[in-house]
Amino acid sequence: MCMCVALFDGQQVWVDRVTGRVCLSVSARAMAITGIEDRRYWNWMPTEESRFQVVAYLQQIWWFEVDAAVKFPFPPDIYTLSFRLHLGKYSKRLGRRVSNFEHTHGWEIKPVRFEFTTSDNQHGTSDCCLDDDGEQDEIKGNLKRGCWIDYKVGEFIVTDSEPSLEIRFSMKQIDCTHSKGGLCVDSVSIIPSDLRSPRRLVFK
Repeated sequence: MCMCVALFDGQQVWVDRVTGRVCLSVSARAMAITGIEDRRYWNWMPTEESRFQVVAYLQQIWWFEVDAAVKFPFPPDIYTLSFRLHLGKYSKRLGRRVSNFEHTHGWEIKPVRFEFTTSDNQHGTSDCCLDDDGEQDEIKGNLKRGCWIDYKVGEFIVTDSEPSLEIRFSMKQIDCTHSKGGLCVDSVSIIPSDLRSPRRLVFK
């Protein structure tokens, strides 16, 4: 359970109702996304599945890069930074949620590099292939498609809320020998590490 306390510049600050601890999310609209203005590559997709009511959908691109920064007086705590992504395009049909993987390709070839740095010289990085390489669970199928996944980048520690901490974060797959597509980018979350829900799919 949470309570939204502020929404500004594509960012949402919210408070956990039980512990009173501060969390922050950054919308894809507040990020610098390579090619976002070109409808051949990207589209904005309205959805009720995002706290920001919209996500960025990638049809196809060769140079995939998303960057952003946030400056905020985080209370002292240990925080986890994660990207919320979804392989495939989804919609509702006859009341049912359905996913379409027509454009989904290229994510199993090489990993995406996730990274963040803070103004007090903390750093986190993670490499992860967003799609399976053909080996699927016989019962559940491809576990990385058709659902929202939080990709953990790393943790950082705040010892004092003053001065405000600046965090720069990015995800990149810039190997132009192959294209990639069929990906929804929702947001980045910065949450106290021990508040992460066990029900969320998390890839490290």
